[in-house]
Amino acid sequence: MISDFFNFKKIIVFVVIVVVLSLFFLVAGRQESDFSFKYAGFDLSGASTGRSNIYSRYMERYANIPAGRQDIPIDIFAWTSAEGVSTLENFQNTERALRTEEASYVEYRVNIENAGLYNIYLEYFPLPSRGIAVERTLYINGEIPFLGADRLQFQRVWGDGGNNRFDNQGNEIRAAQVELPRWESAWFKDSLGYITDPYAFYLKQGENVIMLVGVNEPMAIRALSLKTPVHTKTYRDFIAGVDRGRYTNSRSNFLLKVQGERAARRSDPSLYPVYDRSSGATEPASVARIRLNMIGGERWSVAGQWIEWEFDVPENGMYRITIKGRQNYNRGYVSNRTVYVNGELFCKELSAVPFPYTNKWKHVTLDDGRGDMILPLERGTNTIRLQATLGGMGEMLNVMEESVFRLNAIYRKILVLTGPEPDVYRDYRVDVVYPEIIEAMELESKILYKLVDDLTRYSGERSAQAAATLTLARQLELFIRRPDKIPRTLVNFKGNISSLGDSLKALSSSQLDIDYIYISSEDAQLPPIKENFFVAASHEIRSFFTSFFVDYNNIGDAYGKDGDVIEIWMLAGRDQSTILKAMIDDTFTPFSGIRVNVKLVGADAVLPAVVAGTGPDVVLTAPQGDVINYAIRRAVVDVSKFPGYEDVIKELNPSVITPFTYGGGVWGLPETQYYHVMYYRKDIFEELGLELPDTWDDFINILPVIQKNNMNVGIPSVANAAAPDFSNFLAHLFQRGGRLYNEEGSRTLLDTEIAIEAFDVYTKFYTHYKAPVVYDFVNRFRTGEIPLAFADYTWFNTLEVFAPEIRGLWGFARMPGLPKSDGTVDRSVSTGTLASMIISSTKRPELAWEFVKWWISSGTQLRFGRELESIMGAAARYPTANYEAFKQLAWGSEQMAVLDEQRSWTVGTPEVPGGYFVSRHITNAVRRILNEGQDTRETLLDYTITINDELTKKRKEFGLE
Repeated sequence: MISDFFNFKKIIVFVVIVVVLSLFFLVAGRQESDFSFKYAGFDLSGASTGRSNIYSRYMERYANIPAGRQDIPIDIFAWTSAEGVSTLENFQNTERALRTEEASYVEYRVNIENAGLYNIYLEYFPLPSRGIAVERTLYINGEIPFLGADRLQFQRVWGDGGNNRFDNQGNEIRAAQVELPRWESAWFKDSLGYITDPYAFYLKQGENVIMLVGVNEPMAIRALSLKTPVHTKTYRDFIAGVDRGRYTNSRSNFLLKVQGERAARRSDPSLYPVYDRSSGATEPASVARIRLNMIGGERWSVAGQWIEWEFDVPENGMYRITIKGRQNYNRGYVSNRTVYVNGELFCKELSAVPFPYTNKWKHVTLDDGRGDMILPLERGTNTIRLQATLGGMGEMLNVMEESVFRLNAIYRKILVLTGPEPDVYRDYRVDVVYPEIIEAMELESKILYKLVDDLTRYSGERSAQAAATLTLARQLELFIRRPDKIPRTLVNFKGNISSLGDSLKALSSSQLDIDYIYISSEDAQLPPIKENFFVAASHEIRSFFTSFFVDYNNIGDAYGKDGDVIEIWMLAGRDQSTILKAMIDDTFTPFSGIRVNVKLVGADAVLPAVVAGTGPDVVLTAPQGDVINYAIRRAVVDVSKFPGYEDVIKELNPSVITPFTYGGGVWGLPETQYYHVMYYRKDIFEELGLELPDTWDDFINILPVIQKNNMNVGIPSVANAAAPDFSNFLAHLFQRGGRLYNEEGSRTLLDTEIAIEAFDVYTKFYTHYKAPVVYDFVNRFRTGEIPLAFADYTWFNTLEVFAPEIRGLWGFARMPGLPKSDGTVDRSVSTGTLASMIISSTKRPELAWEFVKWWISSGTQLRFGRELESIMGAAARYPTANYEAFKQLAWGSEQMAVLDEQRSWTVGTPEVPGGYFVSRHITNAVRRILNEGQDTRETLLDYTITINDELTKKRKEFGLE
């Protein structure tokens, strides 16, 4: 009886536990869908630590100013002051135009009868130059009105430079992208697309001074006007004003298909036709051979990018437009496109046509929410342009960008109190020391909760970016309730801010695929898209079996080994190999008669093939250190003995020849060149009242100010196990006139007084000044935790693309240096490169040399760099070693001036047998000093003996004594 009672009691306890746990997991797993109770009734417009020079604040200041009453054309030839401008007569079907150079300004005085807000309209012609977007800065009455007006962008026009062709394997090869300049019209608007409408500028009553200053690229201007802001009509209002008698269709069931890959023009050379083999419903479908069957994709993601098609209709009439599109890139996101027909935005509904997330192709017919739109078209040639826009997302991203900026400012302020690694056992009393921080966090959490609701409502589901925003909002709420948690979770807080910054980048990407566009009469029936289970299964089965027979390593035209044929191995990516092969087939082979096979291989495949005698004739993009390793084993050819060598190296800096020079020969040629510059945060330097350091003494003098605010500097360290970087040590060595090796390369000179002094100065940055040995440059630079850092110049474009929240707040400059006796400053830095080398087993060395000469030449390097950037975007800008080509790549004038000067100070590091011991033991020496506090001089001298012993051993091994 008693046992039964206890068993019954156990059952009751078990049931209660199960019910409680079930309720807990049910409540915990429930996703809150509405956070309006968190922010309802609060004023979210004010943020004390926000920027005052942004467009939203500008519009708040002039919220009560009416729109201008009338359009005011500006006589572009009646400037009051100008420089770098000239008049063009009978230019591009225009009687007169104004040419403005990259380094130019033009100023106008405009009288305004009544103060008001105006849009600014421009008609321009992009003149030939480096191929990047034209940029201008606008001044009104001597001031830049707001952030964004300092970098107004005007797109160029690109298109196919001929017809597509097919290689001898049956793959379709796209035509090269060329510029097709023409007169374009544009409004002054946000280049990032967060503000979708044209900027509204305040002009006071009376005389106003308007000045346009050149930033990048020349352009011609034929019209400049102040326009009264006009609201676009709705479709119903627009269609009511159309003369239906003029647009009457006599042909029934008219249906025209315009293939997406046949676009006539585009705003960016990266928007070329691409191959899609992921779906059997893409037209034309192909699994075995490359067919360019769609356009857009990953690269059609930036607001403002557009693609334009031309098509003919047989008569004036009313037509329906249907787009076969697919947005399968961002779940929980809507890609928007503005639709222009014959250059006009007919109605408001066409300003942001949505393409929701879907894994399948969908027909999207233009509609106004109440039915399909029927639009008037003229007989003959018409155009339709789809332009990426953020639509309703733009305003949300603007809020997110400002939130990231303010949160970074909050983080930096806490950093001043706690340091980057707070003591978890100490109460910093953040709420007492910085009560304004807690207030700012409360406001910011409400802004983020509203942002979560807005993002979810817009996309119809909780995306990963909305989830990241929600995580940060909840963390801020926790900090408000428990300020003592702030120091303990500061690192996590910084990570969440970085995640919000990453969300900003992800949400501003508006990718879209286009297969084709239908132009149809109202009564025409559209064929359905055949994308079902059977189509998908058939496509995947054919793809699987085809993979056993198609050689994906061969790129472009493939030849046998007989005759004038050479084989090139490229160690870079598929995109690089494809570009190279296309250039060879359309340029090198037709002019030289030399046929070339290009193979994409891994770096570890070269050595075994060379040893086995099955290697290629030429290897491209080889690591710098490999060339001399092959040379001392007689595996590569001395290129300095070929005719024309001196002409080839005229376009190269001598510093990039140094790593390939050994034993009286030159065993490879440089393709790329890398060197360091100084990155800095303009806003933080201004906040701290600091000037950029010109010398290393200046640098040391500003360190206490930076570190007093618990920030730091980024100095690349050889002790970083993940990525040892010797550039800063070598900079100190070279600036003192030191060298790493003697003339013969038989011993290192690290035991000289110059080297010891350089090593001592370098290591003190870590031992005395406590610079971090390991750090995440991009993220800590974004947050401002590291407002000054030394890094390779190629990081510039990564920051431009992936850190939009700090646009205009940072830059790079030349490296600090050592003063010389003549009053100048020595800014010497080391340089690195990738190489081309001719394998000594080649049976056609002369043909291989002809190819290498062509490859290293300025024309080839320039085209390769431009096409690579057009495919992979600005973050992949090619760092060519050919200076003539480099000058014409898409760098801005301000950056080019810095890069030109710093390049002139580059010093090459020789490669010698046993050189790996030098880098290894410099690293060991630095680690002993940092970790064990060893004496700098004695440590370096000890390792120098070890290094020189190894160099001597290697020279004996290869018979080089």
